[in-house]
Amino acid sequence: MKNPKLDQDWLQTPLGTYLLDREQAYFDATVADIFGFYAVQLGMEGVDFLRNSRIPERLCCGHNAPAKLFAEPMFLPFATQSVDLLILPHVLEYSDHPHQVLREAERVLRPEGRLLISGFNPRSLWGLVHGLKGAEAGFPWNGHLLNAARVKDWLALLGFELSSGRMCCYRPPINREGWLRRFRFMELAGDKWWNLGGGVYFLQAIKRVHGMRLITPTWKAGVVRAAPSLAASKVLNFAKYKSQRDRQ
Repeated sequence: MKNPKLDQDWLQTPLGTYLLDREQAYFDATVADIFGFYAVQLGMEGVDFLRNSRIPERLCCGHNAPAKLFAEPMFLPFATQSVDLLILPHVLEYSDHPHQVLREAERVLRPEGRLLISGFNPRSLWGLVHGLKGAEAGFPWNGHLLNAARVKDWLALLGFELSSGRMCCYRPPINREGWLRRFRFMELAGDKWWNLGGGVYFLQAIKRVHGMRLITPTWKAGVVRAAPSLAASKVLNFAKYKSQRDRQ
């Protein structure tokens, strides 16, 4: 996985603050309605996306402080089916094996557990600037952006059911506070007029585990009705035989 250390400095810039405010608002509103016993945030250790969660045990896991647990996203130190809520903020696009990260997420989540994902949208102004600047520009342009539709396909293959999705950050990624204020109208009109062009997408998925169903044979009514008659005839025949034997 690429070193995510750069994001802490970038988040202090005007563009980083804008991104963080929008993402924090989404996670604050979403995690408040998810219940359970254990919640884990993976990555972006300097931001508490679980601060509004009502789940009693909350843990941040990543590569750097202030993470409480240091681990790789592909090899999480949690028991199978032990986590109720798992958040992956911009984890997939900075992983060399994003599909394996989702496999590991599926392993640690309980049945009906929730998975929240945020990622940069390659089909947006942010994606365009990402292509122009390249990895040399540092975070957030040094990741491998994944299309939301592709991530949805991976989730479906792993047995997840998509619960909801939305986008944010419709303003162009200009790292100047004055220009960001000028383009504020794009944020207000984005969901209504350009709902696929947000710089960041959010996906919420539920882990579904289908139970076994016992298939019983379909008995024919005629066979069921005939069974008592057959049994009765055997009893009568035995009674006749015993009576004849007693008379002899």
